[in-house]
Amino acid sequence: MAKLVWDKTGERYYETGVKKGVLYPQGSGGTYPKGVAWNGLISVAENPSGGEVTPIYADNIKYLNLISAEEFGATIEAYTYPDEFAECDGSAEVTKGVMIGQQTRKPFGLSYVTTLGNDTEGNEYGYKIHIIYGALASPSGKEYTTINDSPEAITFTWEITTTPVDVTGYKPTSCITIDSTKVNPNKLAALEKILYGSDEGEGSDPRLPLPDEIIALLTPAQG
Repeated sequence: MAKLVWDKTGERYYETGVKKGVLYPQGSGGTYPKGVAWNGLISVAENPSGGEVTPIYADNIKYLNLISAEEFGATIEAYTYPDEFAECDGSAEVTKGVMIGQQTRKPFGLSYVTTLGNDTEGNEYGYKIHIIYGALASPSGKEYTTINDSPEAITFTWEITTTPVDVTGYKPTSCITIDSTKVNPNKLAALEKILYGSDEGEGSDPRLPLPDEIIALLTPAQG
């Protein structure tokens, strides 16, 4: 085994930014059949919770540790949101241009991209695609203030909780992350056509595949 070396050239990595947000309202059967671009996305703060240890004692010793279920949540901040998000935010359009609140909130999926960089290629090194399933937005406040000599655009913030989806051979999950520097570029391009759509005709609308489909698509061929 070779001696460890820190901060080698080309291995000083970092992650930054958020872009290419896509909203996928949940359809029938827990699928996400139609994605729409989410413009004005400012940030997505991932907030996992749970996984807490509860010690159990017996026979005057620490007998074992019980670990609580882990949950995934996030905070989304944006300057605006797609019209399709209104249902996810508890609104309904009763007639064109007229919205009412306090309605049933529709679950949704979300994908977004962060930039991977290093000391030699900067922000061109690569990127990660982040995917969230089974998201449900909580009610959030909206603060409107007068226009003055220091104008600021209004930002919207939503806290979301998630319900995990099945993954064959693993525990259910609410999130997947794909690293462009580690997966086959052709397979990644095929996935991006699914996530973002293409101009190749029928069946090319953007949609969010479930984890098993993504894993099957990105797994290297055997032999």
